Amino acid sequence: MHDSRFDKLADVLVNHSTKLQAGENVLIEATDVPEELTITLVKAAARAGANVMVNTRHSKVSRALFMSGNEETMKLNGAVALNQMKQAQAFIAVHGGNNTAEFSDVPSDTMKLYSKHWHKPLHIDYSVKHTRWCILRYPTSGMAQAAQQSTEAFEEFFFNVCTFDYSRMEKAAIPLKELMERTDKVHIKGQGTDLTFSIKGIGVIPCNGEHNIPDGECFTAPIRDSVNGQISYNAPTISRGITHENVVLRFENGKIIEATSSATEKLNEVLDSDEGARYIGEFAIGYNPYIMQPMKDILFDEKIAGSFHFTPGQAYEEADNGNRSQVHWDMVCIQRPEFGGGEIWFDDVLIRKDGLFVLPELEGLNPENLKGE
Repeated sequence: MHDSRFDKLADVLVNHSTKLQAGENVLIEATDVPEELTITLVKAAARAGANVMVNTRHSKVSRALFMSGNEETMKLNGAVALNQMKQAQAFIAVHGGNNTAEFSDVPSDTMKLYSKHWHKPLHIDYSVKHTRWCILRYPTSGMAQAAQQSTEAFEEFFFNVCTFDYSRMEKAAIPLKELMERTDKVHIKGQGTDLTFSIKGIGVIPCNGEHNIPDGECFTAPIRDSVNGQISYNAPTISRGITHENVVLRFENGKIIEATSSATEKLNEVLDSDEGARYIGEFAIGYNPYIMQPMKDILFDEKIAGSFHFTPGQAYEEADNGNRSQVHWDMVCIQRPEFGGGEIWFDDVLIRKDGLFVLPELEGLNPENLKGE
């Protein structure tokens, strides 16, 4: 039986995220997802008048290739993949797979060769800059387990979050983008949090389903040395396979001078990776109306309604404060009442309280309004 939710998902990816036009070429990459979904995507792209290329991949097969591959193998596959990508105006990638650790026993030297000769030239240097791209995860029982839900309940949640009307979010986010562009001083208050910084003159980027599904955030960056005070994060966060609870960071003139968590030593190891890892590269406000609880998957957690994230490490080029680091660690603080509440102030004006926007022009981003209920 055909799953009508696939049609909705394909419609979002083809018509909203990549905005496929007649005569364009699209590359669809499907890894460990049901054939039916891939077929639905192919048909939707063809209906839009696009010329379709498809790669179907399997993580176990990729692991075997990586395990047996040498530098020449990586160069060959990288070159062929790049040549294919250069034919495409749009790129859609859907990744499933139950085992997030499938490549954990591939030697690190081999993964470095993959990164150097295949992943970086293909995606970091080309697809991200030269195609209209969108990436999403496909729901698996492993993700459901991490979210502490049944597989069926998680699938329902996933399709709600991935197929709702992102164009509604796009319109509602415009006033927030404009307000952030006019803002100098930000003050965030909450349990264990009293933080000030400036975002004056830094770019502001709303993310409303173009490149990631699920989506729902507007990001900028603090002026690098302007951050002072303390922040207490209340969503668990994972780095290098270690889960950290109750991360607390203290800042002086932009720099993290004290950092504690449930794994304080490991936390400081990451923050000592390089100079930029102790400075913040991103400040973002999350507002996806269907994502309410953390599930240790950052693509979901950073979009939680009523949350913000404040990210040690590398800044994005589109909203650049000059900070450079090999680290980009999104850490999330949720300010809805059941998580302890909190306030965000822009230039001494309260804009969000206990997770809800209070300025009339921003109320369209509150969950009941975004859902259209």
